[in-house]
Amino acid sequence: MTMIIPRVGVATDVHAFSDDPECELWLACLRWEGPGLKGHSDADVAAHAACDAVLQAADLGDLGSNFGTDRPEWAGASGAAFLGEVARLVAASGLQIGNVAVQVVGNKPRMGRRYAECNAAMSRALGAPVTVSATTSDGLGFTGRGEGVAAVATAVVFPRQDGAQED
Repeated sequence: MTMIIPRVGVATDVHAFSDDPECELWLACLRWEGPGLKGHSDADVAAHAACDAVLQAADLGDLGSNFGTDRPEWAGASGAAFLGEVARLVAASGLQIGNVAVQVVGNKPRMGRRYAECNAAMSRALGAPVTVSATTSDGLGFTGRGEGVAAVATAVVFPRQDGAQED
């Protein structure tokens, strides 16, 4: 019997709030009320942290090396698009995503009533279970001052049980 060894990745993403009134707030693959976050893409910190954690666990680089600002085709891309491409890269490498847990840190938006929507949207985009939670930093740091939002994610990947690689 072959033992399947899971691989774990941990990642953090942070973005500051934008002063641009046209900038939309995207978080956990959902649109929220309030000022948007600055970034090369939609600045969805929950999706970005999830992507980085999965990429790290799979030893496939990080968000910057795969979708960096030197890649204009990813400018303005959604967190869901990043998650979908990360899932494709992981499958192509012969690995499978087990699950991802994401914790968002910030004073706003208040996410509690939409956890089920967050979980469903991110899970659909990644093709694997994602759970989202949120907390504040009790008034400390840039999130406590309301200057932005952060997210921390942990991901588990493991070798595909059928041993296949996808293109």
